[in-house]
Amino acid sequence: MNDYPSRRFSRLWSPSQDDHFTLFLLRRLLLLILLLLLHSSVDASIHEYENQPFVPQSNAFFFLGGGEGMYASHHHHDSPTASASAYRPFRGKSSIRFESITFARTKESAERQNEMQSRTGLIEAIILEVKDRNRIGDIFSKSHAICCTPKLSEDKFCTVGEVIIQKNPDNPEWPIRIQIFFEGKSVEAKMDNQLVEINSTGMYYLYFMFCDPLLKGTLISGQTIWRNPDGYLPGKMIPLMTFFGIASLAYLVLGLVWFLRFIRFLKDVIQLHYHITAVIALGMCEMALWYFEYANLNASGKRPWEITLWAVTLSAIRRTLSQLLLLLVSMGYGVLRPTCGGRRTKIILLLVLYFSAVEALQLFEHLGNVNDFSGKTKLYLVLPVAFLDACFILWIFSSLSKTLEKLQMRKNILKLELYRRFTNYLAVFVLLSIAWVGYELYFKASDPLSELWQIAWIIPAFWTLLGFLLLVVVCILWAPSDNQTRYAYSGENGDDWDEEAISLTRGVKMASETGTIKLERKEKRGCCAASGVDQVNGPTGEEHDEEDKLE
Repeated sequence: MNDYPSRRFSRLWSPSQDDHFTLFLLRRLLLLILLLLLHSSVDASIHEYENQPFVPQSNAFFFLGGGEGMYASHHHHDSPTASASAYRPFRGKSSIRFESITFARTKESAERQNEMQSRTGLIEAIILEVKDRNRIGDIFSKSHAICCTPKLSEDKFCTVGEVIIQKNPDNPEWPIRIQIFFEGKSVEAKMDNQLVEINSTGMYYLYFMFCDPLLKGTLISGQTIWRNPDGYLPGKMIPLMTFFGIASLAYLVLGLVWFLRFIRFLKDVIQLHYHITAVIALGMCEMALWYFEYANLNASGKRPWEITLWAVTLSAIRRTLSQLLLLLVSMGYGVLRPTCGGRRTKIILLLVLYFSAVEALQLFEHLGNVNDFSGKTKLYLVLPVAFLDACFILWIFSSLSKTLEKLQMRKNILKLELYRRFTNYLAVFVLLSIAWVGYELYFKASDPLSELWQIAWIIPAFWTLLGFLLLVVVCILWAPSDNQTRYAYSGENGDDWDEEAISLTRGVKMASETGTIKLERKEKRGCCAASGVDQVNGPTGEEHDEEDKLE
């Protein structure tokens, strides 16, 4: 049984493109509605069970009721359990509360019970801290038995038909066992509403288990409410509420500084500045919404799905526009060219795919019950986002390389220095991202049971911080100023043409020049033929025929 939990938790588009974008938004809206229907429960630490089955493991059947990081109560009672009548909501207590828990077994199972027994069929609710996981079951048996058998009862002093639990000598009341029985041949058993107080900070798991094979097919329904001392927010999410509060203030300060400078040099701003302004505004709204969503979640225990949906969508839009901003800057938009040229369709397609992938991932993460563990489904949603991020990085550095090459050929020192600085900063951020991805993989691989839940908040916080710092770098390098014309696009050198446009223009120009030369030659031939003298080769005749052949 020692490894049993480990095994368990191991402004750029044309009107036609506007129509396509509108259709895309409608499809996104339908997808969001569908996901909302699938995630009908959007509670916080309220784990709901809706007629869910038990899973066989070794010689027992179990159902995982939830797992979260919990902080110890500020003040605690002598007994960790209390009846529902004695329970009153109070501040400073950390607890797990059972409400309306019902077990339903099959009629066949009820009929096969012994008529002489008043209580038949035992189900146990077991709460344990992750450090005590080896105290569940017989860890010395090769069979890793979870339930007590007649043979084990002789050696282990356990009760046959019950889950083997070895009490913690430092805290004899833990792990906690709560027993629920079926009465006679009834098909339902209801658990009394009660509360278990948490007096030690740690990672806790709740299991419902039974050992009787006759109970196979039993279903569980009801809910458990997990509460920390200062609210319903899960333990690993508590620091994130503070982080989003600080992040919203940071975006507000950046927005004020940028807005004042934008107004001061309003006559000198370029199109790129409007894109930067949009990203800053979205960042402010996103951070404020996340903070408000977390605060409401902590106070009420329920997630307001409207706010969560807005926060998720704004986050996806902000991340998409941030990628677009970096790509436009790398292409020289507003500095070397006023448009994206022939790359517009590819950019829009990549943006649509990226927004869809990020939106789906964040909807899965933030809608539904909150647990300190995630299933394999998340992996299939993370991979598309990672792949598209890699596509953006490759395209950005490829564009930067071409931009630097053009600036070096034109010997534009000011713009070249600007883009060199931007390239250096961007390279540092990419290296930090790669290093952090490696650390994140190591962190999750080395902590399968979320024992490091108290520092797990730094994983998502880092990406938010990195995105903010990169935005600050862009704001500093492209800040509005009275000498902005030194860096802004100037059409006098043909900067507004991309490679495709240049090739097409050159082809048209060469064809036009060739036609003009031929027309001039024909006119000259006509004049010379009338006078009988060729202006270049002398008299008309064989020389003129040879020239025609060469032409």
